[in-house]
Amino acid sequence: MSVFTSFDVLLPKAEYIEKWPVVACDQFTSQPEYWQKLDEAVGSLPSALRCILPEVELKSCSEDRYELIRSNMRQYLESGIFNTYKNTFIYVERSLLDGSVRPGIVGVIDLEEYDYNAGAISAIRATEKTVVERIPPRMKVRRGAPIELSHVLLLCDDEQRSIIEPLADKKAKLQPVYDLELMQGGGHIRAWLVEGENAAALQESIDNYCDRKRAEFGTLAPMLFAVGDGNHSLATAKACYEELKSNGADEDPLARARYAMVELENIMDDSQKFEPIHRIITNCKAMSLLTYLGESCCAENGYPIRWISGGNEGIMYLDKSKGVLPIGILQSALDEYLKNNYGEIDYIHGEDTLRELSAKPGSIGFVLESVPKDDFFRGIASDGVLPRKTFSMGEAQEKRYYIEAREI
Repeated sequence: MSVFTSFDVLLPKAEYIEKWPVVACDQFTSQPEYWQKLDEAVGSLPSALRCILPEVELKSCSEDRYELIRSNMRQYLESGIFNTYKNTFIYVERSLLDGSVRPGIVGVIDLEEYDYNAGAISAIRATEKTVVERIPPRMKVRRGAPIELSHVLLLCDDEQRSIIEPLADKKAKLQPVYDLELMQGGGHIRAWLVEGENAAALQESIDNYCDRKRAEFGTLAPMLFAVGDGNHSLATAKACYEELKSNGADEDPLARARYAMVELENIMDDSQKFEPIHRIITNCKAMSLLTYLGESCCAENGYPIRWISGGNEGIMYLDKSKGVLPIGILQSALDEYLKNNYGEIDYIHGEDTLRELSAKPGSIGFVLESVPKDDFFRGIASDGVLPRKTFSMGEAQEKRYYIEAREI
């Protein structure tokens, strides 16, 4: 059985697709106005917005909200808004804010090959620490849901560019399925079906890549793919699958739940840019927090980290003896501080947004740098997962939008 393979794709018909795509649910958590404007733009039209739970609503969500989401999914299935494409991949090209084009392939992974736990030796692994407390609320959305949408971005380390990139030369011979301007400044996206002989050739390229990586890793446990974004959603899919197994689910539902939809992208592609995810602490005593950090994790000639609070900003230097990555040192110190002091942490994409939010009373932001891609896979395989929210694949608007769906 292949680790990554084709599936039966559901796509909204042409007359329904304009308002269908929406950005990943875990974006704009400190900007509820984004989601309010999106709700107004969608109105009563069919939309993936009605099939997801934006995380900005997670704390205030009632049980009725979860059932409404599942009801919307059932209604969309029954009303015939989808076209079904059997046993196919979807090749996508996403135009980004800087003008570059990010290619990817939508398919499904075998959840038996994925493990998000620290120390995992599975073929598919998380790149960052999974916060297990975040999984149960998300299971309430997926448990019993008739369809799956996904914002998961899966990474391969294909230096030969043998899987995704060749499809760019073949797309003129592939069937186009959508060509859209994404709402709320998400840029443009186009997609084509990869089916029949083309799907078989693509599957062979994927399997050859996996064989090559197994050989390259040698004595290290081979990590074939890494979850670049949406790991908590994928961990939720895994948890729901394990729950069905333990409850003795019938063969067909269990077989469908065993797979999860993702978009595969190549970390080595020139369009891939790892953006930093900044930290902000709100409802806190900012200067008291700075004093704590200075005493607990700072030293001369350490890693420089900029901070912003109100009209003030400065640089602190994190003690290099406390870790290899500055983000790891800072995150550990912030976690420790928040155990015993007032304050709430959030993770912000974009320095301009961080500055705006850090100007508010009782807030302090920390500006972080991007993570280099060199030896990314081998580093995780040998040293373990990175601290949570270490990097982002692009700005918030460039996250994966929910478009494709599948029955589960």
